[in-house]
This record gives sequence, C-alpha cells and structure tokens, in this order.
Amino acid sequence: MKTSFRCLIALGFLLCLASVLGAQSLSPRAYVITPVGSNAVTVSWDIDTGAIQFNNTAPIAGASGTINAFLPTYYHALSLCGRSANVLVGLPYAVGTFQGLVVGREESVYRSGLDDGFLRFSVNLKGGPAMKTPQFAKWKQKTLLGVSLFVQAPTGQYDPTKLINIGTNRWAFKPEFGYSQSWGHWVLDAYAAVWFFTTNPEYFSHNPIFPGTNVQTQAPLGAFEGHLSYDFKPRLWASLDGNFYFGGETRFNGVPSPTTRQQNSRVGVTVSIPFSKHQAVKVAYSNGAYVRFGGDFQAVSIGWQYSWIGKHFR
Repeated sequence: MKTSFRCLIALGFLLCLASVLGAQSLSPRAYVITPVGSNAVTVSWDIDTGAIQFNNTAPIAGASGTINAFLPTYYHALSLCGRSANVLVGLPYAVGTFQGLVVGREESVYRSGLDDGFLRFSVNLKGGPAMKTPQFAKWKQKTLLGVSLFVQAPTGQYDPTKLINIGTNRWAFKPEFGYSQSWGHWVLDAYAAVWFFTTNPEYFSHNPIFPGTNVQTQAPLGAFEGHLSYDFKPRLWASLDGNFYFGGETRFNGVPSPTTRQQNSRVGVTVSIPFSKHQAVKVAYSNGAYVRFGGDFQAVSIGWQYSWIGKHFR
C-alpha cells in the first residue's frame, strides 16, 4: 500500500468518527424528569471547527476541519410501569470541509447531506415516578437514577466508492447509566456509557483502487460525562460540563490500527434561557481538554426549543 494511500485510509478512519464526535457532545440534565405528556421540539445549529490529531498515524500536517450540523429533534415524556420515561428522536443534516497537507500536497474534502439519525429512550429507576402536571408542580428533585439506550441508524449520506462520507453505514448503540442529584439551586449530573458499533460491510469499495469489498470495524468506546449546574430561576440555568472517552480502535479488513485508540476529553459550558412560557434558547460551548487522536474541535451550539404539555401514550 503506497504511503499516500495509507494517509487517505488514516484520514478516512478519522473522519468516519464525525458522527461519534457529535455523539460526544455534552448534554447536561439528560436525566432530569418532566411531567407525563411533556413534548418539546428543538432546532439547533452546531458548529465544530479546529485541528485534527493523527497521533503519528500518517504523515499529514496542518489537518483541520469544520462541521456544520442542523439538528431538529422531538422529545416526549411518558409513563413506563409507573416510572418517568422519555423518548428523543433526531435527524441531522451536516456540511463538512476538511483540509491538510498529505505528504506535502494540499488536499481538501467537502461533503453535504443527511447525517445518521438517532433515537434515545430513557427510563427513571429511582426518585422520579411518572407524574402529571399537578403532581409534578409539588415535587422536588433529590436523587435520580436512570438508564437509557441511544441508537444511531445508518441513514446518513453514504457512497461506498468514496473514502470520506457523512454517514457511517453502520449501526451504533450506547447503553448508559445516569445519576442526578439536587441540592437547592445546584444540580450534579454524572453518566457512564459504552458505545458499540456494527460492521461497515462496504468501506471504500467497488472503485478503481479497490474493485472488491473492504470491511471496517471499530472497538467499543467507553465514555464518562459530568455536569454541575445552577438554577437562577425556573428554566433559567447554567452548567459547567466535562467528559472523558477512551477506546474505539479501528480495523481495516481485520488489521488493527492501535494508534487510532482514543483517549480524549472535553470541557464546556451550557446556558438555557427561557423567553416565553413555551420557548427557550440554549447556548453551549466546549473545547478539547486533551485529545490523543481525533478532532480537537471548538464546538458552539445554538438551539431554539418549543415545549408544551399534551396527550400522553397509554
């Protein structure tokens, strides 16, 4: 395999993690419950920009990228065996540009299209029974324990003849355990999760370089996340955020690439500002605290949310 092509493969391994980079976004108050029948539509614009760290995987210098993602989501709270539960679905659209010196030659890539959609189902195990609005108005949070399953589907734009794609052409599953504790105006959140990935059966295949079929796999990726937030008044809060994720070594046709193992962390802040009974704006910023392999991005997110109480599933 020629050196320049090894560089392209390394670049492809790295950029196929764009969806995972989005999945590593910081999400405060993910296990704080809402009344049964609560609904929320959120539209956010996420911008990730910065350097790309290859950890000596390939002779690529000055690599950088920018990812713009438009993300609409829908949230619904329901009762499951008397416990508070909720479901969240989303389907992003992404635009990405990447550039760098590959063996001394300037190379760039542009992609635009649908990204991989997702569904997250969460249920409270302790501290949060399913409640309608009158009960919820009298309830005060103390300790919450919950679990969730995040499923990412291969709905993104994908062409197996191209090395760089928006979609990943595989499923991803993230089971997670969540903890949330309230002390007056303060709320502490902590999550522990593991990402599992299915095989991409057609990775950079059926083209002049590889007429046959190539297979891409990725090892599980562990993740820890924590948030400390403060309520200034109802629905107006700010949070300090951080995470750490590790693992995720990639393989090309069964051949491992140990240098692609991630050991990264991010820190950031989030602010939620209500401006009417049903509407709020959420603004978030995060940056890489330590990046061993992957995108050392600055991330800015601006989201508008409209929420209401409606009929619930029976």
